[in-house]
Amino acid sequence: MKRLSVNKLHVRYLPGTGHDSPVIPRRYTLTHSDLSGHLYLTVGANYEQAQVSGWYTKLMRDEVLAEWEVPQGQAALLVHCHISGGFVIGWAGWRDAIFRRELPLVLEALRFGDRALFDAHTELDRAPIWVHFHAKQPRYNVVESWGTPADYRE
Repeated sequence: MKRLSVNKLHVRYLPGTGHDSPVIPRRYTLTHSDLSGHLYLTVGANYEQAQVSGWYTKLMRDEVLAEWEVPQGQAALLVHCHISGGFVIGWAGWRDAIFRRELPLVLEALRFGDRALFDAHTELDRAPIWVHFHAKQPRYNVVESWGTPADYRE
């Protein structure tokens, strides 16, 4: 499944978040450059608002946000993709197809970029990944299981 070019992944940890802790709260903000193909992953207790507040990002809404939660005592990685609504370029079916095509790369980037966390907390590799596709249209507004982080290990 290898799609990730690790030399194009840039990871940054916000103050208060270490490479291997805390697990909760831990959120990921992932953006990319269409021109260079570089991926920018920020890990922190909150989403990195500065990373998603530029006019281009607000218009495209092609960032991916993710977070660890512990519903009913078991850790789960919740991933959020913005398919439609607000100021967004592209129709929902087209955006849905792009997110689905690129999601394996996104999950590889999250797994590799935060690998110290998985080394320190091996049980997280077996946690379910739930992807929330957010859309105004019911057919695209779905939540799906996308395996576990171990499925996207380098």
